[in-house]
Amino acid sequence: MRAPHASDPTRSRGRLTPEEESAWRSAFQRDRDRIIHSSAFRRLKHKTQVFVEHEGDYYRTRLTHSIEVAQVARTLAGALGLDVDLAEAVALAHDLGHPPFGHVGEDTLQRLMAPHGGFDHNAQALRIVTRLERHYAEFDGLNLSWETLEGIAKHNGPVRPPLPWALAEYAGAARAPGPALCDLELDTHAGPEAQAAAVADDIAYNHHDLHDGVRAGLFTLADLADLPIVGPALREVDGRWPRLDAPRRRHEALRRVFGALVEDVIGTARSRIAGRAPDSAAAVRRMGRPLVGFSDGMAAELRVIRDFLFHRMYRAPPVMEMRARVTVVVEDLFALYLDRPDLLPVEWRPAAGAEAARARLVCDYVSGMTDRFALQAHARLVAG
Repeated sequence: MRAPHASDPTRSRGRLTPEEESAWRSAFQRDRDRIIHSSAFRRLKHKTQVFVEHEGDYYRTRLTHSIEVAQVARTLAGALGLDVDLAEAVALAHDLGHPPFGHVGEDTLQRLMAPHGGFDHNAQALRIVTRLERHYAEFDGLNLSWETLEGIAKHNGPVRPPLPWALAEYAGAARAPGPALCDLELDTHAGPEAQAAAVADDIAYNHHDLHDGVRAGLFTLADLADLPIVGPALREVDGRWPRLDAPRRRHEALRRVFGALVEDVIGTARSRIAGRAPDSAAAVRRMGRPLVGFSDGMAAELRVIRDFLFHRMYRAPPVMEMRARVTVVVEDLFALYLDRPDLLPVEWRPAAGAEAARARLVCDYVSGMTDRFALQAHARLVAG
């Protein structure tokens, strides 16, 4: 049953370029399908979260992560009476703007692009779905609905000045010349489905980073025994199956962690809905705080887990060593293409213009690379 505060695809605010809607799919289903069929989505297969793409077949990539986030987002949206297709669309698109090599790639591009407007992966995702995907005859991008664009831009919360370079175009009335751009109301919270996608992202990456860290040998289950949420889950599993083998023990414990996080969000959101009784998605945006989120107690326990992961995984010596190596790869490729744009594919070569425009084009190209392609390009053009 659709909640009164759910987004309604039949009342969408529309698309940048008007087009006839599908007879068989809702506006948000169509958005989801266009995202799945985009080139940027396919490239997520070879973009990593923490580990570099070639380091192992079992570690999560941006693609597997996005699929996991979409599954959780659909579960949350369904339990809360929201539009599951919009939640899924935002979830599938939320990492489209990430460059190769995870957060180290983003940190490097932020630094390199600082003189030219900066770099932000959410802003880059919006740029991809409104400009850089070029497959359709009538428009650049994917021509997604307003609600999906809004969710991509601000699923993590309001975006306030100074705005990331690409989001400034969506901060007010339509601009000219060029295609009319929409006001995404960046100073408010996103609609409820985008909030569900954002929390699903938190649930998915906390769960799989614990799983991948154990698999990588960066820490053991014994190291997790004193952590909140994880420790009680391990003790419950050991109480039921005292002689369970290690892989099953890990899976059983971490799926209980996963379930506890999902149940907490659903219970917390239902309580907030009961207390505020929002009568529309617009009312959710004006609430001043997220409708869909963790309880205060669960948020505090997650901070302990994140602190553990920061020190034991994200800053582990093997990870830091790889971070240093791939930072050089991004720096070298960016500098090379900026100096030698003739090395870019023909369709990417810039016309004569300002350095900032050339730097943005190089940034678009490098950020779109997969881990594998970036390493191969560096080996061929720089190291070779």
